[in-house]
Amino acid sequence: MSPAAVAALFLVASYLIGAIPFGYLIARAKGVDLFHAGSGNIGATNVGRVLGRKYGSLVFVLDFLKGAIPVAAVVPVTGNLDPDAVTALGSADALRVGAALAAFLGHLFPVTLGFRGGKGVATGAGTVFVLVPGPAALAVLTWGVVALVTRYVSLASVAAAVVLVLARLAAPDALGPGAGVVTAFCVVGAALVVVKHKGNIRRLLAGTENQVGDGPMRQTLLRGLHLLALGLWFGGAAFFNFVSAPTIFASFEEVVNTAPSDRTAHVPIVPADIPQEKKDETKDALAKALAGSAVGPIFPKYFLMQAVCGAVALLTALAWPRAEPGRLVHRWRVYLIGLAVVLVAVSWPISEHVSQLRVERFNPDSAIAKMARAAFGTWHLVSLLLSFVTTCLAGVALALGAKLPASEPANSAAQPGVRSAA
Repeated sequence: MSPAAVAALFLVASYLIGAIPFGYLIARAKGVDLFHAGSGNIGATNVGRVLGRKYGSLVFVLDFLKGAIPVAAVVPVTGNLDPDAVTALGSADALRVGAALAAFLGHLFPVTLGFRGGKGVATGAGTVFVLVPGPAALAVLTWGVVALVTRYVSLASVAAAVVLVLARLAAPDALGPGAGVVTAFCVVGAALVVVKHKGNIRRLLAGTENQVGDGPMRQTLLRGLHLLALGLWFGGAAFFNFVSAPTIFASFEEVVNTAPSDRTAHVPIVPADIPQEKKDETKDALAKALAGSAVGPIFPKYFLMQAVCGAVALLTALAWPRAEPGRLVHRWRVYLIGLAVVLVAVSWPISEHVSQLRVERFNPDSAIAKMARAAFGTWHLVSLLLSFVTTCLAGVALALGAKLPASEPANSAAQPGVRSAA
């Protein structure tokens, strides 16, 4: 069998795996025809609506696996059958994307049900978790937060698809050689998810879309996610700004001033032929340059952490002013977190500018170095002040967690035994 035939055979197998209608089969085993129950869809959301949360969760996991397994297995399996099959579609990434697309289309258009399939959220999630784990994790977090806050699963699914594409496009090599095919799959897959939700989008715009139920569990998850995001945000920012960064700079200053030592493998790091009057200046510049090189790569991840935590904290905070409109503390919570998120958005590019100036201060071109040194102090101070204020705002918002609502929604507490209906 030729390498191309081996690859094609696995792609067909991926489609057939994706076409297994787990939701439909489980519902039929319980005596229910999903095409004529609930929303008429065979996906996990409708299974949960018709048969209960336990069966909905089971279907989600099974649909997720039928997307993840073909993508994870295609290269090892085809490579064992014929090593040349791995490159039959051009590259290993292309083969993985082929398996992902086949499984995804199998779920959307299963031959077993006359091409009437689900909306692809769980199966698509399984494929992208293997292909692009980082953006996929961010998309799943988006789905969970939006679903909890709005109680609209369809809106959460569309939002997750959009975030997946944006996160993938933000990757440095997203459109580079080899990686472009993975990016294209993410874009096409997200577009198909949105198209399959067009009816839900119409109902959302009309205000007639179904919502999942409210209750103590949702409130508990909202509070937990809100506090977790604020705790990570405040704790991470406070530790970095007040402990890690100062310690790194002090440590490099000590290393330079005591060199050669065991910290430098007993290798001199300041040239011996430098005039004595220049040595202190050289050591100071070297210590700052080394510390900056250690801290600089942390900043993109640091600000990404703040942005994600801030977005989660803000979205979850928006649920409580509607639930308890009479409590001003909920509005102030939203204002504080919103302001902190804005400061993160402003601080991020300023921090990148400061990092660039930090390097340019030591440029061999004296004119460039002079301009960088002149601008560095001002922009560094602005960056530090913004970071300090942001950290304080996150800390105040975390303290306001003591005023979060109780487990039962306010509109249910007045009527014991009654919960808001979907």
